Amino acid sequence: MNYFLLVIQFVVCILLSTVILLQAKDSGFDATFSNNNNFSHTRRGGEKVLFQTTIALAFLFVIASSLSLILLS
Repeated sequence: MNYFLLVIQFVVCILLSTVILLQAKDSGFDATFSNNNNFSHTRRGGEKVLFQTTIALAFLFVIASSLSLILLS
């Protein structure tokens, strides 16, 4: 069971990192000094799916980590 939880944590961690990196558009150094005055922003399409996937994967990671901590102690 512990091995299974570690594998789940590893897979979710890799997927979560990938989804977070895919979202990182217009948030770097160039966005700081650009003249994009678009303050109102709603997520649509793929961006919304990535956002919801990030939340779900973060939740799964917390649950798997908590279960692993409980079972190992």
